[in-house]
Amino acid sequence: MKRSEKRILTTHVGSLVRTPELKALAQSKIDEPKEPISDDRYRDAVKRATDEVVKKQAAAGVDIVSDGEYGKSSWSNYVLSRVTGFELRPDQLRPVDWLGRDLERFREAIGREMPAALMGRPTEACVGPIEYKGHEPIRRAIENFQSALRGVKVEEAFLTAVAPASTAYDGVNEYYKTDKEYVFALAEALRQEYLEIHNSGLLLQVDDAVLANMYDHLVQQSPERYREWAQLRVDAVNHALRGIPEDRVRYHVCFGSWHVPHVADAPLEEVVEFITQVHAGAYSIEAANPRHEHEWRVWKDGRLPKGKILIPGVITHHTITVEHPRVVADRIVRYAQTVGPQNVIAGTDCGFAQLDVIERVPASVMWAKLESLVEGAAIASKELF
Repeated sequence: MKRSEKRILTTHVGSLVRTPELKALAQSKIDEPKEPISDDRYRDAVKRATDEVVKKQAAAGVDIVSDGEYGKSSWSNYVLSRVTGFELRPDQLRPVDWLGRDLERFREAIGREMPAALMGRPTEACVGPIEYKGHEPIRRAIENFQSALRGVKVEEAFLTAVAPASTAYDGVNEYYKTDKEYVFALAEALRQEYLEIHNSGLLLQVDDAVLANMYDHLVQQSPERYREWAQLRVDAVNHALRGIPEDRVRYHVCFGSWHVPHVADAPLEEVVEFITQVHAGAYSIEAANPRHEHEWRVWKDGRLPKGKILIPGVITHHTITVEHPRVVADRIVRYAQTVGPQNVIAGTDCGFAQLDVIERVPASVMWAKLESLVEGAAIASKELF
């Protein structure tokens, strides 16, 4: 994994707004489920879009790039089509625990942004043994990405995969005898995807929003309940990562991409010990949105383990305002002065399109934000190096 040895490197979290063609194809699957799109048509569209998005990231000056998560239906639930053992129950709705008490505090606002959250979401029930069957789609994604990278000048490239804690986050376990058996079965299945990415030579990024998002709900039962829940899932992700060198792994934790008040977000200081237990070389966190920008202070006094890299978000998906490069530079400098410039890579708070039919900001705004990220990193580099 590259470090910021001579200048501040730039990256992002992974998901990028889909091209108009991909969004139209994805929407047609929702609107016309009885008229399936041919596999060849969709795969050709994904390959073209991947080529395009890699070139655009390089042109914007981003150093460490992804495939935009093109070809995935979502950041997390994509994996349910790659594992056995689950059935979707549209008529069995579950409460949205991962919004915590904000669901009642800001019910009207959340209803405008996420109307389905007020009613609950379809249950993802585990009804049989969990085994990985997604080798063909992950290998196709790797092939598309590696093809797109040929002839493009970037520092490194990464692919994302979901963490055990964030898999089937609207799910119930009806098959395994204990929560531990269930979570570790998820981990063992996900390990197959992690290995595919690692063995390809790409960096692996493990995405784990739900680790933090369940904090407010569980801590109402007791702080110990959250700690028990989180520790089991950190142990599980480390089980899935066994044998993969830490410097080939990035671990991303955020507080959800949805545009809601986020008062129920976990304080970083309450989850940082779980984040830094994960066997990863870099930790990607939210740091630009107004609910969490102050949390650079958490990393004082050696909270970042020796040899690890911090990837703070210095631009955010939470607003369509394009951050001024000087603001970006100030955020970078603050972190660099706290943990050391060589231990900082400038990133984004979260992805820009957690579902293939969603865009948290318009595509033009997203690219302007990424350009500002690169400009801000250049300003910070002049001051720090």
